[in-house]
Amino acid sequence: MHGKQMYGVPLGGIGSGTIGRGFRGEFCRYQMVPGIYEYNTVMANQFIVTIRDPKANTLYQKVLSTYSGGKKGLGAWDWGFNGADGLYCGLYPRSWTVYNIKEQSIRLICRQVSPVIPHNYKDSCLPVGVFIWTIENHNSEPRDVSITFTFKNGTGGSDDKDGECWSETFEQELSDTHIKGVVLHQTLRSLNLRYCLAVKEKPGVSASHCTGFDPLGPGDTIWNDLKMDGELDLREIPLTKTRRGEERAVAVCGKCSISSSSTGMVEMVLVWDMPHVVFKSKAVTHTRRYTRWFGDEQTSCQELSVYSLHHYPRWEDDIAAWQNPVLQDEELPDWFKSALFNELYYISDGGSIWVDMPQHILSTLPTHDPRIEYGRFAYLESHEYRMYNTYDVHFYASWALVMLWPHLQKSLQYDMALWTTSADLSPRTHLFGGKKGVRKLANAVPHDIGDPEDEPFVKINAYQIHDISFWKDLNLKFVLQVYRDNTVFKDRDYLVHMWPVCRAVMDRSFTFDNDGDGMIENDGQADQTYDSWVMHGPSAYCASLWVAALASMVDMAQQLQDTHEENKFTDALHKAKLAMKEKLWNGKYYKFDTCGEAHSDSIMADQLVGYWYLALSNASIEVFPSECVESVLNTLYKYNVQKFNNGEMGAVNGMYSDGSVDRYTMQSEEMWVGVTYALAATMIIKGMVEEGFKTAEGVYRTVYEKIGQGFETPEALYDNYSKPDDM
Repeated sequence: MHGKQMYGVPLGGIGSGTIGRGFRGEFCRYQMVPGIYEYNTVMANQFIVTIRDPKANTLYQKVLSTYSGGKKGLGAWDWGFNGADGLYCGLYPRSWTVYNIKEQSIRLICRQVSPVIPHNYKDSCLPVGVFIWTIENHNSEPRDVSITFTFKNGTGGSDDKDGECWSETFEQELSDTHIKGVVLHQTLRSLNLRYCLAVKEKPGVSASHCTGFDPLGPGDTIWNDLKMDGELDLREIPLTKTRRGEERAVAVCGKCSISSSSTGMVEMVLVWDMPHVVFKSKAVTHTRRYTRWFGDEQTSCQELSVYSLHHYPRWEDDIAAWQNPVLQDEELPDWFKSALFNELYYISDGGSIWVDMPQHILSTLPTHDPRIEYGRFAYLESHEYRMYNTYDVHFYASWALVMLWPHLQKSLQYDMALWTTSADLSPRTHLFGGKKGVRKLANAVPHDIGDPEDEPFVKINAYQIHDISFWKDLNLKFVLQVYRDNTVFKDRDYLVHMWPVCRAVMDRSFTFDNDGDGMIENDGQADQTYDSWVMHGPSAYCASLWVAALASMVDMAQQLQDTHEENKFTDALHKAKLAMKEKLWNGKYYKFDTCGEAHSDSIMADQLVGYWYLALSNASIEVFPSECVESVLNTLYKYNVQKFNNGEMGAVNGMYSDGSVDRYTMQSEEMWVGVTYALAATMIIKGMVEEGFKTAEGVYRTVYEKIGQGFETPEALYDNYSKPDDM
């Protein structure tokens, strides 16, 4: 897929599917089936405004879309809202779209809210999006303004015409909240899926609905119905299930009477209810977390709707309490505030899944296991790299979970610990070179927990290009995450549970020290996260992780009063530090590796990755000499940042001391977004605040302003010189 440069803040909570939104108002990029994205813009999914005067004359009716429309149905609708009269602002998990209808002296503001709330483990998993329409009447006389929400079955693909789709209306109450809506029943990949549209009825706002119209037809019936009185026909017309080749759309409408120079409000909700998940191999049926509270398939959609419209004000209060301390900090630049919150879109729109543990496993878990209460969480490496919880890169992203949803990080770690100590000796042939191997060796941390097109949580290590059982970084990243987590959680049960796993993976990692000097060696093949940037012997990247992991083991052993292990890892750390300095330090930075070739002297952006983790974990042991860290950071800023794309694109992964990009391999000449943000954080930790913000700003402005890929952030980018034609 090519980048579409169209996306805004997506809809939905965490782990229950998402629906993308375009900044022009599109409903696009559907992820109903976990891990599978459909990049369709569905033209029938729209908002329509109708404006009427006190004499019941319809003055204005238009689809609130900049598209011309009419190409694949709905030609009777009036499309083509002038984009120059609109404004979009996204601040995840909310967005605001402004429509200035100047000729009618009406301004509409649509506020979109998804319940993604830190430390909230109920509402944050709900498959809902709320739309609050503020309607400003700047006329000298009253106006009736109607907002109509239309939505069709499916996700815009060929499956939409499979038939057997039907709809029903409903009314629901919760305390003082009364709603009317429509439920659209269907199946997707043989799984039940229900869309629900609802509007809140209250004094001054009337609600109406349409149980079905043909989104492939001209759309004249519903259009003229609205134009007649600003409401949908309330007659209950019996509708049969759609036949193969047919599609069905439904609608709800909120009509608001607004006095002159006043405002009104229409509140709507969209729910998508797919309670069960079956992956492609169909071996296991998973149940989504939100069904703990909304589990009755006969009423869950309706209950989710009224719950959302009743509780969204509290959601917004909680979101504001979380975000305002950052937003109101005048010392922070606006781009940073945007990056901090908007890059979190991936927590829900990363193909994420949040399910309860299978019953047969629950009974085997210790009482302190977080998976009992919080279930399982997984997300994709990226939309195109379809592997769940890819651990070598989760290492970088995990800070978001630790800070905002720590129990999800705990759950993920307990899963990883379980699979780490087990083995799966089923044979496999690796795609690169045809090397024979097995799926998983004992005491080797998994690369990932599976492919959504297979059976995640069962068949782990979907990555089949290289043999990951001998990767040098995965075990170390597990140890560093345990150490960091323990620093934040201060949960002794967690540390005690993880300690034997940490010992086992470190003992295995000791076998990677081939010459007994205390430093692990790379094998001259893809054996760490930079899987095309091959490392030979001791390398800056793996050495950084190794010494940091050893220091973490010393500290954790002290906390657990494990004297034997403390002494063992203290001695190992001393040897490793000496070897790292002797073999990799060149007086300014740590060399890429020790192969002796020209690229061995490359300045690697990620060479202080271990220091970054220890520093943010407030480690008490000094592992990296302060003067070395300062020298490395100054070198990286001078070369990898300032000499790369005029210093306006973050840090290139590899750079030579003559100022030329390291083009030894694809990954050495790329800028990795996550690595650059980590490097920027490291600079700031070390007091290089201006340089750190400048480094991070280059990434943000490139992604959001220069290439227009906000809310579809790329993993990697090339500079202008080496940019392939298809990027």
